[in-house]
Amino acid sequence: MSPLDVASAACLLLGSVLALAAGIGLVRFRTTLDRMHAGTKPQVLGVLLVLFAMWLHRPTWAIAGTLLLAGISQVITVSVAAYMVARASYARGSSAPPDDGSGMPSGD
Repeated sequence: MSPLDVASAACLLLGSVLALAAGIGLVRFRTTLDRMHAGTKPQVLGVLLVLFAMWLHRPTWAIAGTLLLAGISQVITVSVAAYMVARASYARGSSAPPDDGSGMPSGD
């Protein structure tokens, strides 16, 4: 096993853990803004690590161009989508924690 294979496996494992953490955050957090952060920040880094692991597995310029294009597209689209979700949530006033029926906002 070469050092590139070890680095590729480490990046793939770390990227997968970050993607799993993003999924857990989407389920666990209550407000839209909290979910937005959980779904964007670790997810983008996880995808970039997986793309880097793919390049480490087959380090050629042809593959690097395609993976770089995919990574740049991911960074741009996720940041724009997060901005639009935050703006819509703020405009609707749905960024506050939901009321659990007790008269007190939850999360205190």
